[in-house]
Amino acid sequence: MMHIQFPTSLKKGDKIAVVSPAGSVEDSSLTKTLDLIRSNGFDPVLSEHCLGKYSEGYSYSGTEKERIQDMNHALNDAGISAVWASRGGYGCQHLLRHLRLSSFRQQPRWYIGYSDNTVIQSFLLRNGFASIHGQTVKTSSFGVSLESYQGIFDILKGKKPVYTTEKNLFNRYGIAKGQLVGGNLALVYALLGTPYSFQFKDKILFIEEIGENFYALDRMLMSLDLAGVFRKIKGMIVGGMTNMGSEKDNKEYDSSFDTFAYEIISNRIRKYDFPAVFGFPNGHIFENLPLIIGADVEINSGENPEIKFY
Repeated sequence: MMHIQFPTSLKKGDKIAVVSPAGSVEDSSLTKTLDLIRSNGFDPVLSEHCLGKYSEGYSYSGTEKERIQDMNHALNDAGISAVWASRGGYGCQHLLRHLRLSSFRQQPRWYIGYSDNTVIQSFLLRNGFASIHGQTVKTSSFGVSLESYQGIFDILKGKKPVYTTEKNLFNRYGIAKGQLVGGNLALVYALLGTPYSFQFKDKILFIEEIGENFYALDRMLMSLDLAGVFRKIKGMIVGGMTNMGSEKDNKEYDSSFDTFAYEIISNRIRKYDFPAVFGFPNGHIFENLPLIIGADVEINSGENPEIKFY
């Protein structure tokens, strides 16, 4: 098994690069988190094209070349102690073949993000580096809890989280320990069969999703099943499933943990015997508590479900 490297804890005054590896972002939507970064004693530094706009069937923050340039600079500049994605959207896959980790290997730093950033985190893990699956710098339209941000700062300062979650009807009871992989399901699915895909043997898989039709959710799960993912993993954590199906027809459209989506997932993994914790507050939802991709984690889905990082 590959040895996973974890960045050293940040100290007061350290610089955090803010990058936009995918979609474009308005500066007004970054203000709150930039202030939080400063109030926690760190210095946010916006990448050259962080606030850029380039339209090519989608509003990117820059051309592929510009986004690659920003990412490689942030990942390898000796003066940068962490890299925080401004947002997700679409576009991170464009960068994978061009990311360089020359100085990063000697000085690993935390990469923070979720959604489309799942592919960057898979890339980093394939190269032996942990990352934080947590809220981006952009303040979401549905809001973000202060605990979601504070959890990120706690990890940056060297703490390993322990979470107690509410009991969930769909939980599959048991205890499992393994390396945490995953993120946004659409991106986990999109990377299958590529050199950048997560490796799943003996892992704990986390998934979350937003805005998918129920049949599309099942199609992604079916692909994971056909690829042998559920046969390989030791356990599963299911986070937010929101804005699923049609707003007109789905009474739980705005729910953080859509019951029918959970039923589809539960049915797809029914024939496997690994434990699973449903309803973990991470994803495109108000409570987006950070997870450490690449860390060893123990899940206990009993009467008082717990997720503990080591």
